[in-house]
Amino acid sequence: MRYIKYLSELGQTDLLLAGGKGANLGALIRAGMPVPSGFCVTTDGYRAFVEANHLGAEILHQSASVQENDLASMETASSHIRALFAAGQIPPDIASEICSAYAALDPQSEIAHQPLAVAVRSSATAEDLPDMSFAGQQDTYLNILGSESLLQAVARCWGSLWTARAIGYRVRNGISHEDVALAVVVQSMLPSEASGVLFTANPLTGKRSEMVIDATLGLGEALVSGQVEPDHYVVNGGRILSKMLGAKALSIRGQSGGGTITLAESAAERQALPDAQIIELAELGQRVEQLFKTPQDIEWAWAGGRMYLVQSRPITSLYPLPEGMAETPLEVLFSFGVWQGMLDPFTPLGRDSMGGLIAGMAGQPGHPVTMQTQRVFLAAGERLFVNIGSLICHPLGRRILGAFIASIDPATSTVLETLFADPRLAIQGGRMRWQTALRLARGVTPIVANVVLNLLWPAQGRARLARTIEATLKIVRSHCAVTANQAAATTLGEMATTLETISMYLPSALLPHLLGGIISGMAPLQILLRLAADVPDGPQLVMELTRGLPHNVTTEMDLALWATACAIRRDAVAAQYFARAEAATLAMEYHAGSLPAAAQTAVADFLQTYGVRGVGEIDLGRPRWSDDPTHIFQVLQSYLQIGESASSPEAVFRRGAEKVPQVREQLATALRQTRGGWLKARLARALAYRVRELAGLRETPKFTVIRLMGVLRTALLGAGKKLVAEGSLAHADDVFFLHVWELKALAENEKRDWRALVAERRQTYARELRRKRVPRLMLSDGTAFYEGMGAPKGAPDEAGTDVLTGSPVSPGVAEGIVHVIFDPRGTQLAPGEILVCPATDPAWTPLFLAAGGLVMEVGGMMTHGAVVAREYGIPAIVSVRQATSRLKTGQHVRLDGSTGQIVILKPV
Repeated sequence: MRYIKYLSELGQTDLLLAGGKGANLGALIRAGMPVPSGFCVTTDGYRAFVEANHLGAEILHQSASVQENDLASMETASSHIRALFAAGQIPPDIASEICSAYAALDPQSEIAHQPLAVAVRSSATAEDLPDMSFAGQQDTYLNILGSESLLQAVARCWGSLWTARAIGYRVRNGISHEDVALAVVVQSMLPSEASGVLFTANPLTGKRSEMVIDATLGLGEALVSGQVEPDHYVVNGGRILSKMLGAKALSIRGQSGGGTITLAESAAERQALPDAQIIELAELGQRVEQLFKTPQDIEWAWAGGRMYLVQSRPITSLYPLPEGMAETPLEVLFSFGVWQGMLDPFTPLGRDSMGGLIAGMAGQPGHPVTMQTQRVFLAAGERLFVNIGSLICHPLGRRILGAFIASIDPATSTVLETLFADPRLAIQGGRMRWQTALRLARGVTPIVANVVLNLLWPAQGRARLARTIEATLKIVRSHCAVTANQAAATTLGEMATTLETISMYLPSALLPHLLGGIISGMAPLQILLRLAADVPDGPQLVMELTRGLPHNVTTEMDLALWATACAIRRDAVAAQYFARAEAATLAMEYHAGSLPAAAQTAVADFLQTYGVRGVGEIDLGRPRWSDDPTHIFQVLQSYLQIGESASSPEAVFRRGAEKVPQVREQLATALRQTRGGWLKARLARALAYRVRELAGLRETPKFTVIRLMGVLRTALLGAGKKLVAEGSLAHADDVFFLHVWELKALAENEKRDWRALVAERRQTYARELRRKRVPRLMLSDGTAFYEGMGAPKGAPDEAGTDVLTGSPVSPGVAEGIVHVIFDPRGTQLAPGEILVCPATDPAWTPLFLAAGGLVMEVGGMMTHGAVVAREYGIPAIVSVRQATSRLKTGQHVRLDGSTGQIVILKPV
């Protein structure tokens, strides 16, 4: 038959023919699972119906009118399209095949003159995929009797591809309406005594070892439609961990004349599924998960003393674990994105470059660790996580880790405190082997030496660090020098080797200097905070010492951009042009060299130094400002609204620096009133001097890595352009969607479909960009922590719905209009607005000069955003739970950067 496939003929490769549901059911049957018999009206039937009724053009016209997040337009389009399907006629050849397949399901039904009851379910081609959940978006019809009713149900299923919910889901996830089609699964109807859903991993916690079963009486429609409170069973390793009986106040059952009826039940004390069947179902679920190689969401039915599976699809809500990660021993993964304020996915080469640095640090002479074998930086969901399990299990590592995480993200710190009590993460011994101590001493000694030298002679220490950085950059530039006539394969091979070389060279040659700079700046600050802990307003005074902090490459960048805006403002022609032009136009004209002369020169000077920066810059594969300076022009246009006055960012920064001597003496005076005050005051002055000289180095390591990446990126793009000309790749930046070892294989002319591989990875990357939640911490058993355990330390309790709390990181009070921003590109911040965002990296900080205050969902006292906010004197609160959804653009709020409280004064 042309339009019909029996389920037993289908498998996982038949997605485009049978949709997700049909393909998965076919795979289950082939694997010997208990599945009701049935057939599938393939997508060829759907397309033939659309063509025969001339619906294609009108469907595309209606769907094209839909706007994202516009429910009214979705409802209108859905209503119109579904009416077209309802009025259409199923072509006779399709109808004949459907009726023949229906009769073949139970040949005895015609003899008995009793039609077979069937379930008719929609099965879309973009349904039940590992990354997409279309559950409930199309229609299901139960207890259908007779050929005529079956044909009507099939047509209604076809039309349900165009429900408002399905249309909206495709729009939000970037799925073309032209690319989808619908198959229809027809199965023998089961007179279910009980039915429900089995999750082969706990969907709430993510724990892979736990299975969760929801069960109710009768047909499962009552459960999936939310009409009944089901029983809830949790199973682990063939053992029932817990049972919670639901009210099960009603059940849906089939009627003799077709269709279903809802009946009242009195079953609150009765278990819907006996214990033996719970264990049997869990065992079936384990087999299904092994078949599909991923946790499954399974619909099941218990009828006639037998267990049946009626549907299986991936659990798309689970955050993926790193490939090859075992549940035991228990590992703990900390989000590198939370640490760095960049929650987006990484390109494959971006992951390699960061993982390579860790590989270099972890390697020992005679025991090399490569990018592929290192297990410190692990990829999950195309993002990087740091494996901190071994540190937690070591007494010294646990103390260091606790202090570090608390300064980076207090919400994560609260989770860690609970994990410290987990017996699976118990401290294992306290004595260090002498070999380990020796290796540690070798690594730590040069860092300690740099710290000591920096603290004794701060200015000379900064100069020494600068010389070391420039020498390293010179070496990398020499490695990346590419001649115009050099073959693409040669360039690519050299760049892959250079990436690996840097990963081994950088830690030994540069890391002691970079870490020495950070520690020598942060240590005096932490000591000052401890000294001032018992002094009234002491910690706040210490934070005031960081106002207008010099030698910070990030604040220097922002002030350089402000100076660029001032240069444009002073030129009347340039200022008028910027006032009326679009940022994208300005960016194109800059690349063409056709901006007004003053603007062209000023922007070129800025990008000469800072063009290597960009949003998500720790990913080698992300575009830089030099590639696309649109964001820079948006910020410049925002700056031009501020004006050069006493309230300008430059003036505020300068006043903060000028106030430091007064704050230092105020702190010293307060310390003199304490025990040992004379010594404390003298120490405080010495420490304050070193904070001013060295704390700004906190941003230097990252900028150094970004500058190194800039050199590599330029060379890689040069090779990519040649590969495009040769036809190996479609775009120059495709090189970033390959791993280092794949670059080598491509350079050696290995025959593979490189274009197809890159296209697949670009799709994966685009899908991950849409992921809305990324865990702060994950365990190797799948448990994921998206929020902290209660309010961060030091944050006041939330007094009501109009009050939000977080961790205060920059003192001061600000009132203003909320502006929620998820990507600084494409957004202009009006002066004085309260910037609310998930996280920030240095590419966000130019917005700070216009912001009245800052609110972030992640971060701590020492993250980039907090450090820069303090230097600018912007009140800031971080680690605010779901700030970007609880606060709305246009709200008028007051935030207190000393208490961590945000009060909504006026809603939108």
